[in-house]
Amino acid sequence: MGCVILRTAARGSAPNVHIMEKEKTVCITGIGRGLGRALVDEYLSRDGIRVIGVTRDAGKAVPPLESSDRFTVVEADIAEEGGREKVRTAVERAGGVDVLIHNAGVLLFKPFLEITPDELRAVYEVNVFAPFHLTRALLPLCRSCHVVSLSSMGGVDGSLKFAGLSAYSSSKAALNNLTELLSAEFADTSHAFNCLAMGSVGTEMFRAAFPGLEAGVDASTMAKFVGDFGFQAPAVMRGKIIPVSLSNP
Repeated sequence: MGCVILRTAARGSAPNVHIMEKEKTVCITGIGRGLGRALVDEYLSRDGIRVIGVTRDAGKAVPPLESSDRFTVVEADIAEEGGREKVRTAVERAGGVDVLIHNAGVLLFKPFLEITPDELRAVYEVNVFAPFHLTRALLPLCRSCHVVSLSSMGGVDGSLKFAGLSAYSSSKAALNNLTELLSAEFADTSHAFNCLAMGSVGTEMFRAAFPGLEAGVDASTMAKFVGDFGFQAPAVMRGKIIPVSLSNP
């Protein structure tokens, strides 16, 4: 994928004109709502960026998600091999991606002794196995890709933990560790891997986990931060688990 060159406009013309050699492409999972939807809006507000967005049901999004010249909606369940193949096909058609954001996640808020094997498996299928397999499927299609995993403070060693989140937080801890391992394995390549461990962000998932509490930051503000991080971080950091939190929860 080509680079984006930002040049100051000539005297007498409009300032901050963006001159693009080639478009950048970003792939985001879990775009139906919350931070994923905010990330789509953020990236599409920027010049020279195409977005491949993945959701299980575009029709349930409010407002509904529709593909356009710069936005490809892929309806797929990334917990299933067939769903991941749909994403792979879209990325292959785009000629690869520059940034892959693992945003899709499943929250289970339930006492440890009451969690069923199927419930535990469902959490890990989306939060761990899907990023694992999707990264394996997409990396060979990309010359240089920054893989950004959106995790949780609950998965960070030594952070404040909460009863009822054993399945969710342990899955995020696995995602954190996977980021470090992949960074080591691909150290001699142009691919980069980083993980953002979120604190409280005003999304449906946060409200479900902590009803009645006010989040430290809204989804659109966090999307601006993640949007910049996706393109800027590889120049200064790799294999990092970064807490991004004003409050927890």
